[in-house]
Amino acid sequence: MNLKFQLTRAFIISLVSLVAFGLVAILIRADVIVDFDHSVIRALQSQESPFLTRVMEFFTVVGSTQVVVVLCLLIIFFLYKVLHHRRELILFIAVVAGSPLLNLLLKEIFQRARPDLHHLIEIGGYSFPSGHAMNAFTVYGILTFLLWRHIFNSAGRSLLLLFSAFVVFMIGISRIYLGVHYPSDVIGGYFASGFWLAASIWFFQWYMERQPHLAGRMLKRS
Repeated sequence: MNLKFQLTRAFIISLVSLVAFGLVAILIRADVIVDFDHSVIRALQSQESPFLTRVMEFFTVVGSTQVVVVLCLLIIFFLYKVLHHRRELILFIAVVAGSPLLNLLLKEIFQRARPDLHHLIEIGGYSFPSGHAMNAFTVYGILTFLLWRHIFNSAGRSLLLLFSAFVVFMIGISRIYLGVHYPSDVIGGYFASGFWLAASIWFFQWYMERQPHLAGRMLKRS
C-alpha cells in the first residue's frame, strides 16, 4: 500500500475524529443529549441480572488501569525482545502514555458530573470522556495497527480486527450498564482516542517516510 495513501488516511481519520468529538462536546454542553443518554442507560439497565452484571464487571476490569498496565508491559516485552522493533516500541509507549494524560486534561476542561441514575458500582471523578473507553480504544487500536503489519492473510487480520472491536465495544457498554458513564461519555472517549491514535500513527508514518531504508520495510508489511 502506498505510504502517501497511508499518511492521507491517518490524517483524515484524525481530523474526522476531532470534529466528531467536538460535536459530542457541544451537544453535552448544550444539554441536548441528556434524554438520549438517560434512555440508553435505562434500556441497558432494564436487562439487569446477576449474570449480566458479572459479565459487565469483568469487561470493566479488563479496561481498568491495572490490567491495561500489565497488558502494555507484555506488549512492550514482545516488541522489544521478540520482534526487535524499537521504533514501533516508541510509538506504542507514546500512544498508550498519552491517552490517559489527554483524558485527564479533557475531564478537567469539561468537568461533567457522573450519571445520577442507578449505580451498580461506585466511582468518583468526572465523567466526560470515559477513561475506560479511551484507554481501551487506544491500546487495542495501536495493538491492531502493529500486529496487522505482521499478519499476511485476510482471515487473521479479520479476526484481529473483530476481537479488538469486540473488546473495546464491551468495555464501553460495561461502563454504561454499570451506571458510571453516559453513552455520550463513551462515544466521546472513542472519538478522542481515535484522534490521538490516528494523529500518532500519522506522525510515525511521516517519520518513516523520511527514512528511505525504513520506508521500504514498512510498505512490505502493510
